[in-house]
Amino acid sequence: MAGAPITPATTSQIHTDLLSDLPIIREATTSRVVVNNDILRFVLFSFDAGQLLTEHASPKAVIVQLLTGKLEFTVAGQTSELAPGDIVYLAPGDRHALTAVEPSHMALTMVNVDGEDNQ
Repeated sequence: MAGAPITPATTSQIHTDLLSDLPIIREATTSRVVVNNDILRFVLFSFDAGQLLTEHASPKAVIVQLLTGKLEFTVAGQTSELAPGDIVYLAPGDRHALTAVEPSHMALTMVNVDGEDNQ
């Protein structure tokens, strides 16, 4: 995702037909950065069944929403099966992994929380 175009934080935008622009490809995981600036990054992913993201962490707060399909999502050693519409919140630094049980689309929003009062 490095090198993604910068989206001005002060300019509103509308993005349409995103899932049809990110088809599920056989035996692949693909992604598209939709919004990218100092405040947040919004990325869409497509996964074929059986694709996985190995355990990793982000220094940013993360919200994951499953849009289509079914995923097994693991946080801190606990695995949950996600259905469309389900959401996962990850605090900065939390390690997580996922496996696509079915062909799936997922939205990921990373939010920069540096210096914020999180109370």
